[in-house]
Amino acid sequence: MRLLLLNGNTDPAITDLLAARAAEALPRLGLPPAEIVPATAPFGARYIATRAAVAIAGHAVLAGLAAHVGAGNPRGFDAALIACFGEPGIEAAREILPIPVHGLAEASIAAALRLAPRIALLTGGAAWVPMLQDFALVRGHGPDRVLVRGVAPTGDMIARDPDGALAILAEAAQAAARDGAGVVVLGGAGLAGLAQRLAPMLPVPVLDSLDCGLAAALGGVAAMAPRARQAPQLGLDPALDRMLAAAGP
Repeated sequence: MRLLLLNGNTDPAITDLLAARAAEALPRLGLPPAEIVPATAPFGARYIATRAAVAIAGHAVLAGLAAHVGAGNPRGFDAALIACFGEPGIEAAREILPIPVHGLAEASIAAALRLAPRIALLTGGAAWVPMLQDFALVRGHGPDRVLVRGVAPTGDMIARDPDGALAILAEAAQAAARDGAGVVVLGGAGLAGLAQRLAPMLPVPVLDSLDCGLAAALGGVAAMAPRARQAPQLGLDPALDRMLAAAGP
């Protein structure tokens, strides 16, 4: 199986982190062997932390996916994983791509809710809290089911100094557990790999959003929307323009 792992941020160090964590995760999770091809969004924020950055990243994710999945790439992919917790552009990607497209947050919420009736999403950056609350609500999960918590350091800050962030994350996760969360999801590209270190500090299970995304993408779970014919576009990246032209029922 061949999986495209697309970092929706433009920081190549985050892409390298995701690739390393993904390679380590496959045998640990008991997933089948797979070729994981990392890629970085071609433009946008170095690390997404605002609604404007999410909007721009939606376009960048589509362009990045088109560059790798389009007709000019004969090897092809079996699935794609948008490795950004806000999943920018995921619905649009499913509409135009010929392969399943998965996201970290969606996969994490599904996995966590299989373990407990109330869960918590914990991520870096306070601005992500209302954005992820909206994300959960759109998918039918209110605060009675999905709590959202954030810590002050953003995900890229946490990635640069994971040791310094661990105590802050543990405190926030412990508070979420006291508020009724039966599972805590440690979410975000910059937080990949920290769930295992956080787990001994908590009274409830901790899930890594990258682990959840990989399990969904490599576990054969369908994640495709009906392909819709696209109206002509102006001024787009050529690969994305070709993919849009090729999309259709």
